[in-house]
Amino acid sequence: MKIDVFTLFPEAFAWYTSQVHVARAAELGHELRLCNYRDHTPLSHQQVDDTPYGGGAGMVVRIDVVAAALEAVYGVPCDSVRGERRVVELTPKGRQLDDALAAEFAAHDLCLLCGRYEGIDERVANLVSDRVSIGPYVLSGGEIAAMAVADAVLRKLEGVISNPESVVAESFAPDLEGALEYPQYTRPAEFRGWKVPDVLLSGDHAKVARWRAEQSQRATDMTRRRS
Repeated sequence: MKIDVFTLFPEAFAWYTSQVHVARAAELGHELRLCNYRDHTPLSHQQVDDTPYGGGAGMVVRIDVVAAALEAVYGVPCDSVRGERRVVELTPKGRQLDDALAAEFAAHDLCLLCGRYEGIDERVANLVSDRVSIGPYVLSGGEIAAMAVADAVLRKLEGVISNPESVVAESFAPDLEGALEYPQYTRPAEFRGWKVPDVLLSGDHAKVARWRAEQSQRATDMTRRRS
């Protein structure tokens, strides 16, 4: 699949693109491409934003800049890009990202639009197929949210994670029926008086499976009560 990220700060992705599973995705033929709005702006001096109509603090990324970037990269009218891929604006106003949406996105090429400052001109709604948030809070820009979306999606692709079993029984996965993952422990078996549960040292796989199922449900129930 192809994931194109439109951003004012492509350098923000340097750490992410260096990760082993992202590199493995590239080896498998998947592509994560970073597209800088400034490279395609029709305005002088690489301008990309302007003050908001009606007044107020901050700056807004201009719709003509976003449209020009989309048309330059894809070579089609900006409002038809979403006919070929999912065009996603990262915004607090959007649907909250969850495992089901990540799985849905994994079946499509993606175009992720990162806002900055006060976000993108509202008319971007005419260009996108989805508006997505990663939580009920505000970030300085869409870059962190874009990395979260890309990572959740790339993990769904066959072969990207070296041990496929590690993505089968994890939080929200179908094998856990959407529940949270059970607690994980490793060596040492005891550290400063904190012990690994005896059942995990028992060698009884059936007991371990039952314990994990119980712990998974318990963690899920506790989280639901807190929310």
